[in-house]
Amino acid sequence: MPDRPMPVFDGHNDLLLRLRAHDGDTVRAFLDGGAGGHLDVPRAAAGGFAGGLFAAFVPSHDPRAAAPEDALMRAPAYDVPLPPPLDPDTARDEALAMFALLRDAATASAGAVRVCATAADVRACRGAGTLAAVPHLEGADGIDAGLERLDEFERAGVRSIGPVWSRPNVFGHGVPFRFPSPPDAGPGLTDAGRALVRECNRRRILVDVSHLTERGFWDVARVSDAPLVATHSNAHALTPHARNLTDAQLEAIRGTGGIVGVNFAVSFLREDGRIDADTPLERVVRHVEHLLAHAGEDGVGFGSDFDGATVPDAIGDVAGLPRLVDALRAAFGDALTERIAYGNWLRVLERTWGA
Repeated sequence: MPDRPMPVFDGHNDLLLRLRAHDGDTVRAFLDGGAGGHLDVPRAAAGGFAGGLFAAFVPSHDPRAAAPEDALMRAPAYDVPLPPPLDPDTARDEALAMFALLRDAATASAGAVRVCATAADVRACRGAGTLAAVPHLEGADGIDAGLERLDEFERAGVRSIGPVWSRPNVFGHGVPFRFPSPPDAGPGLTDAGRALVRECNRRRILVDVSHLTERGFWDVARVSDAPLVATHSNAHALTPHARNLTDAQLEAIRGTGGIVGVNFAVSFLREDGRIDADTPLERVVRHVEHLLAHAGEDGVGFGSDFDGATVPDAIGDVAGLPRLVDALRAAFGDALTERIAYGNWLRVLERTWGA
């Protein structure tokens, strides 16, 4: 009988956007498979995907249309313009509809999926063989500057918030999809953004710095008393994309006991910054090695960006995670790989939310 795959907790996926855009029974598509994309319950079981942060991301375009940056990001250098701010009411309604899809899936799953609010929930799911789904808001565009709508999102199960995606909102500015470029590519948090971080700290909601400009990152570092978390980002020293983190940022994350989820998006992995799925696993391993050196052995996890990015063909989808795990085992050994795959994320969730 083959060994069971190593359990993985993942810092970021965009499944809910894919389901929201999918025609047909989106809940059954997730639970039974067969609807394409990177992630569903059968393939998660095959790949050892034990759970993760499930993002609600509201695009600036029709999700059925190809993203305009895809073509640009195949060029030797590119600078994708930041999309305009979203209408807050539209952003609220769409994000809440995505979280409702996740709850519907859990209800219909006969115990195969659970929406989690605590670290104890996540641990219990691993023991029961249940997929642990943590609602994450990628870009707080649907929350008002006075934070009155934060209650609504908390009631919807949100335990993790990225103040911005790569566009401006009332809380701050996002970093552009620009290569080559430093992450210091625009203003940081607004006064409302700093207030959002403080309130998330008070409510023990995780704050994600992944799409913030470098100035926004340091604003969070000054304001927050929680571990710094970049749910899906890579090393700027290896791939000089504006979305990646400098060594100084990685070391700041280490200093707070935080974590970086290595992003499988090939444009953040490759030296040339291009979207090209013919990207070897060695590129992921190299980024992990660099993150370990600067964020520490407790500060690195997975942040796949499944269903939101082009990932290496060598991974393919969630069922391909054991191939990456084997490559990390060969490079770093079993014990450290187990921490990268699962244990480090659980530690940070416990520190942020409480046990």
